[in-house]
Amino acid sequence: MTAHVEQREFQAEARQLLDLMVHSVYSDKDSFLRELISNASDALDKLRLESLRNKELDVDTSDLHIELEVNRDGRTLAVRDNGIGMTREDVVDLIGTLAKSGTAELRQRLRDAKQASESDELIGQFGVGFYSTFMVADRVELLTRKAGESEATRWVSTGDGTYTVESVDDAPQGTSVTLHLKPEDAEDELHDYTSEWKLRELVKKYSDFIAWPIRMQVERRTPPADEGGEETVSVETQTLNSMKALWAKSKDEVSEDEYKEFYKHIAHAWDDPLEVISMKAEGTFEYQALLFIPSHAPFDLFTRDAGTGVHLYVKRVFVTDDCDQLIPRYLRFVKGVVDAEDVSLNVSREILQQNRQLTAIRRRLTKKVLSTIKTLQSERPQDYRTLWTQFGAALKEGLMSDVDNQDTLLRIASFASTRGEDELTTLADYVQRMPEGQTQIFYATGQSREQLLKSPHLEAFKAKGYEVLLLTDPVDEVWTGSVTEFDGKPLQSVAKGEVDLDTEAEKAEHEAEREEQQKDFADLLTWLKETLTEHVKDVRLSTRLTESPACLITDNFGITPALARMYRASGQVVPVGKRILELNPKHPLITGLQQAYAQRADDDSALDETAELIYGTALLAEGDVPEDPARFASLIADRLARTVQ
Repeated sequence: MTAHVEQREFQAEARQLLDLMVHSVYSDKDSFLRELISNASDALDKLRLESLRNKELDVDTSDLHIELEVNRDGRTLAVRDNGIGMTREDVVDLIGTLAKSGTAELRQRLRDAKQASESDELIGQFGVGFYSTFMVADRVELLTRKAGESEATRWVSTGDGTYTVESVDDAPQGTSVTLHLKPEDAEDELHDYTSEWKLRELVKKYSDFIAWPIRMQVERRTPPADEGGEETVSVETQTLNSMKALWAKSKDEVSEDEYKEFYKHIAHAWDDPLEVISMKAEGTFEYQALLFIPSHAPFDLFTRDAGTGVHLYVKRVFVTDDCDQLIPRYLRFVKGVVDAEDVSLNVSREILQQNRQLTAIRRRLTKKVLSTIKTLQSERPQDYRTLWTQFGAALKEGLMSDVDNQDTLLRIASFASTRGEDELTTLADYVQRMPEGQTQIFYATGQSREQLLKSPHLEAFKAKGYEVLLLTDPVDEVWTGSVTEFDGKPLQSVAKGEVDLDTEAEKAEHEAEREEQQKDFADLLTWLKETLTEHVKDVRLSTRLTESPACLITDNFGITPALARMYRASGQVVPVGKRILELNPKHPLITGLQQAYAQRADDDSALDETAELIYGTALLAEGDVPEDPARFASLIADRLARTVQ
């Protein structure tokens, strides 16, 4: 038979196209092996399907596999499969995709694939990913024979402007891609693709769960048995991938130890998982998921660069280990795998596109994780307590970002409160315990439980026996500004707005007293407001203080100083309005100040200093510091000096 050889030229912009493929679309040249193994896996899948469809197809499917062959001396790496193979026309159509679609059209498609909301390429499409081989090879040879056909085809290119296609007589069924690797770089040992350990590493990382065995012949050297003898060299065939897709199995088929081992492998963790979540979806689009809730928070959970922990596979081919489109950021502590059938990817399989499948998978995974936490809360309270202690602060981020699941998050959330030192309470339990007449859910935000319990803002609530939630995570300052109520009960900060805890009967009883107090202190309040005008917007009598002389209050919709500090730390500049100074009309300091003010001289600097001291102590009582600490310390020292003279 006369070989039918063709030499073809790439179109004019082939060099630029190959350069775009190698340097722009692919971010890591290691990905070439993933592409070749994925293509081989697809070929094996297609052969198995075709053998079931076509009973007349005379093929042996008893040992379908992928093989890697290395020649270190010749610097070649071959990836072979005994799958469906290709005809000459297939090679031209598929491998020639770049040649056929060269020029500006394909270049634009490649650029669009990194930005557009939909992609033209699906994982497993051979032609484009195949060209990633030119990242590592100077010359690429492809030899293929389609199952059931006698004629084979060889395709050869150096990627420099031409390629050849020829027919050959003698070739095994399937496809072999041989890479003539670029010269070895002594300083780049991490990319030595003739190294056994490197190939093992890449197969483990990208293709460990491919359904077909990936084999490689390796040399094993045995030391001599006797001194002076010679070592023996043997060659054995090893399977490099585990082929254990645990997510494709039901929980009954997988042991607890297997789950633990798999979790530690994908999460690079040392702890055991707190809970295992297995999911399988069928219908319009299919996917399987195996998720883990850890028992300990990673050290970087709250760092800006912390990624999500969900690995994405498509048809058991690894795509990414940080797929932030599959899980919301507030669930970034969840680890696991999602294996999808029809997720659209760009040509490099590295940049996911927003599409209906991903959105739906994300929505379902989120609801499943939250429902699992809800089950832990009701059925395994100790495990739930562990989860909330480790990840509660992250989960509360969802109260701001996930409106659809806000109510669920509020119901699975737990908070410390004034009820008990070691107890946590849900909002539902808090509401159930609310005494008759209480219409709001009260909370306090601060740096620690100890600080909050000493806060003057809590005095009236303690006196009335009202329970107050104690919120000490930084995120609490933020989400409480966007969540206004739970089950129809408004959330109210004890440090914001006006507070009146009196019953209707008590209001009538205290009305005359308060009117008298307002009349007695009117002049003092006006003077204090003028004296402290740089610091406060108003001065008023308080109904929330029982022991302390004064406290500072933020308007209901104002920004607290703690929240303002958080914004500044993140680089955002926010205006912070002045706050309101509330005075306790029954405290000796305030009553004494009122009498001193009534008897004041025209220029009484001592009274002005007292006003500053009251304001400064109010700041200190809530854990803040005066604007001018040195001056405040000087005023305190002067007053103390007078008391000891």
